[in-house]
Amino acid sequence: MEKKEEQLLIDLTSARGIAGNEEEVREVFKSYASGFADDIFFDGLGSVIAKQGAGGGPKVYISGHLDEVGFMVTKITEKGFIEFQTIGGWWNQVMLAQQVEIKTMDGNIIHGVIGSKPPHVLTPEARKKPFEIKDMFIDIGASSQEEVKEWGIRPGDMVTPYSEYRRMNGSKFLLAKAWDNRIGTAVSLRVLENLSKREHHNVLFAGSDVQEEVGLRGARTSAHMVNPDVAFALDTGTAGDTPGMTPKEADSVLGKGPQILIFDASMIPHKRLLNFVIKIAEELEIPFQYTVIAGGGTDAGQMHLTRDGVPSLAITVPVRYLHSHSTIIHEEDYLNTVRLVTEVVARLDNEALAEIKNY
Repeated sequence: MEKKEEQLLIDLTSARGIAGNEEEVREVFKSYASGFADDIFFDGLGSVIAKQGAGGGPKVYISGHLDEVGFMVTKITEKGFIEFQTIGGWWNQVMLAQQVEIKTMDGNIIHGVIGSKPPHVLTPEARKKPFEIKDMFIDIGASSQEEVKEWGIRPGDMVTPYSEYRRMNGSKFLLAKAWDNRIGTAVSLRVLENLSKREHHNVLFAGSDVQEEVGLRGARTSAHMVNPDVAFALDTGTAGDTPGMTPKEADSVLGKGPQILIFDASMIPHKRLLNFVIKIAEELEIPFQYTVIAGGGTDAGQMHLTRDGVPSLAITVPVRYLHSHSTIIHEEDYLNTVRLVTEVVARLDNEALAEIKNY
């Protein structure tokens, strides 16, 4: 991977952005997209969309999402501890003793750690049970409520996981917070760059939505605004290649290519669009994996219901340890996702669209 391309991943994962607080990530997107887009615009919630091309071909919308899972300050205790609300789905067992950052209204960053009672004071029975999120708190090294307020912290402030990007021991495994879904956002930006150097006959809208982690909200408004002919959600999926996974759960492996969702809880993909993508992957010998997400969905769940209905599909990058402080992807999965989506968009001309929508 080129140094410039890896720097994009570092910039995106280093940015802080929970649902409703995506400003830092949006700025990275705008900065990178500006050199390859004819226009950059926004929906009313803050989703960002870069437009490229003005030809008479189909309007193709590809989009990641800007937000990551995190927390929100809800209360400051008299002794200076922070109570919080989870934003997005968290499993309590991955939270304790993890470092976080609180961003104040003035833009200051306050470092903290998620704490709870130590095991020394718990009964043997209590130690066997997962600690409940409602009993956790954030310790920022303050001694009083007044001191916390002097530091500028107030209810509603964003709290994000603290974890630095790292290439794992010289390998192609990349560790960072927020691969969900900064990697989909990176794919959107790289496809925009790739197609700026190639002739294509459609109008590309490459974007990243807000508030996916709290109910696919930005996808509804951004897709309505773009009104595309075809839409792709670029997101993440679970990797099943770690110890303890059942054979049924182990259908996706890091390094074996992007995942093509054939079913999730929010959408059944458009069959002809699905076949169109699979044929391109097979023709170009781009590795890919079929996947099912029975208990969740992607922004395609909202995209395909926009206006009169939009043929849609989700293409995802497999990730280990989703919705935690430390998530891992494989470099080749990212690069092959960029390659596949680039070729799919380039080939989506009027003839291809007519065949896809030939009912």
